Amino acid sequence: MFAPTQHDVRRFFCETFRKQRDGLPLTPMEAVAGDWIASHPEYHAELSDEATALAKVYEVEDGRTNPFLHLSMHLSISEQVSIDQPTGIKQAYALLAAKRGSAHDAQHEMMECLGEMIWASQRSGLPPDGHKYIDCVRRRATR
Repeated sequence: MFAPTQHDVRRFFCETFRKQRDGLPLTPMEAVAGDWIASHPEYHAELSDEATALAKVYEVEDGRTNPFLHLSMHLSISEQVSIDQPTGIKQAYALLAAKRGSAHDAQHEMMECLGEMIWASQRSGLPPDGHKYIDCVRRRATR
């Protein structure tokens, strides 16, 4: 199983941003990440300074989104949708994106569902419940 460290993740996004900015070739994963980076210009300054990015601590109390967590969730959801795992997430995403009129907005809503699933799993010690995750996305698509 691939288990990158916090620094690995931050280096990946900083390096992807640098390569994208410099017009260098990207790997397929970097290309997907690059699209999400491009859609979040508010993170570009943080992605431009790898040393600061590696040292930065994002506290919930600061009221500031952790750009690396946010971009990682975009990347995770993109991968889930591309392989339809958990089964049914691709359809639920399509419904939500159609309802919201934006794939980006749909992903932001899905992040709430994904976060709830991960929190519940960590709290209970049980594996993540993909069915509840998909149900959460579907509920959002129908309200």
